[in-house]
Order: sequence, then structure tokens, then C-alpha cells
Amino acid sequence: MFFTLLFVTFALSVTVSFMVVYIFRNPLADIFGRIIQDTISAAWQKYIIFATYVVGISGGVRIYDLERYITARHKDTQILELTLERWTIEIYRTIIETLQCIAWMYLVVFIFALIAYVIVRGFELKNANKTSKKDEA
Repeated sequence: MFFTLLFVTFALSVTVSFMVVYIFRNPLADIFGRIIQDTISAAWQKYIIFATYVVGISGGVRIYDLERYITARHKDTQILELTLERWTIEIYRTIIETLQCIAWMYLVVFIFALIAYVIVRGFELKNANKTSKKDEA
């Protein structure tokens, strides 16, 4: 029963991560294309997609939490039994933890992307002012 739970949480984490990657693929491409403006932006996008899968799966499949179904935490406690209610909670927790970990990762990525965008935009405005002053002269 434990191995089935482990497989189900893994498969669910992969599926949720795939859906998030599918939803955010175009926005990531647009953001990196705007900030980097080079072919390396595709490599950064692939890295973020890879990181999304790693973070999503590792967040969704919580090995230390699942261990309580095969070993007791203390000498005085019993091993938890996998009932229908616990299955439901574990599936719900897997979905939520996967989304939560990916959301935190994307938040960090988008904060740095916003900072990079402001810097790039500042340089563009500075260069546009220099160009317009040369044209006036």
C-alpha cells in the first residue's frame, strides 16, 4: 500500500508540474525574450522549466512525511494505517504542496525578472535620450 501511495504522489506531482509548465511556458518565453534578447533566453527558459519539475516533484512527494506509514516515529507510537481518509488527505496535500513550491519558485524568478526588466528599461531610456539629443544637434 505504501508503494502505491508513493507512486500516486509522484505521478500526481509530475502531472501538476506539467500543467503549470504548460500554462507558464509562453509567459516565461516572453519575459526572458524581453530581458535577455539573445538566443540564450531559450536556455534560461529550459532551465526554469527543469527547475519547475524538480521543485514541484520534490515538494509534492514528501518522503519524510510518507515515512510515517512504514516506521513509527517513537517507540511508544504505532505505524499509521493508510485509510481512505488518509489517502484523500495525502492526495490533496500532494497537489497543494506541489503548487505551493512551484509558486514560491516562480515568485523568486519573477521578482528577479522584474528587477532585470527595470534595469534593462532604464538603459533603453537612457540610450533613447542620448540618441534623441544627437538627432537634435
